[in-house]
Amino acid sequence: MKKHSILLLLAVLMHTCGTPYPRILMETELGEIILEVYPDKAPVTAGNFLTYVEENRFEGAVFYRVVRSDNQPADSIRIAVIQGGLYEDNHPAMLPPIAHETTGQTGILHKDGVISMARWHPGSATSEFFICVGEQPELDYDGKRNPDKQGFAAFGKVIDGMDVVHQIHQLPVEGQYLDPTIKILRVSRLN
Repeated sequence: MKKHSILLLLAVLMHTCGTPYPRILMETELGEIILEVYPDKAPVTAGNFLTYVEENRFEGAVFYRVVRSDNQPADSIRIAVIQGGLYEDNHPAMLPPIAHETTGQTGILHKDGVISMARWHPGSATSEFFICVGEQPELDYDGKRNPDKQGFAAFGKVIDGMDVVHQIHQLPVEGQYLDPTIKILRVSRLN
C-alpha cells in the first residue's frame, strides 16, 4: 500500500511539474519580454504563434499600436493593450488565417500580461498579437468589445518584462499608432 501511495504521488508531481511550457524571448529595442505559451490549452493559436517564432516569420516585426483610456474617445468599452506583429496586410511572411479559439474553450482569460491574437472577425487571425495591460474581461468570450461577442484568442502570458510592456504602453501616439514604431529585434524560443 505504501509503495502504491508513493507511485501515485510521483505521478501527480510529474503531471503538475511536467514539461515546462514553451518560453519565448521577444527582444525589443526597449528591452526584453519573456512569454510562456500554452499549447495544451490553445493548440491552434499557440501552434500558430510558435510556427511564426520557429520559422523566423517575425523578422522585421514591430509594436505599432497602443490602446489606453486617453485614445478611445469613440469606444464605450475601453481596453488597455499594446499590439505588435508584421504590421502589413499580405506580408510575405504571413501564414493563412487560423480557426478562432475562444476563451470559453481555452480558459485563458485576458488578465494582466496575457498575449492574444488580434483579429477582424472570428477565423481571421494571422500574425498580429496584443498584450493586455491590466485585466481586460471585455476581450473574453461574451465580452462587449466586439459585437460578435466571440472575444479574442488568448494563448500565453508575459512572465518577465512587463516593465517593457508598460514603457511601450506609455509612449506618445498619434490616435492609437506609435510613430516611430518599436522594433522587435528578435523572437526566439528559449526551451
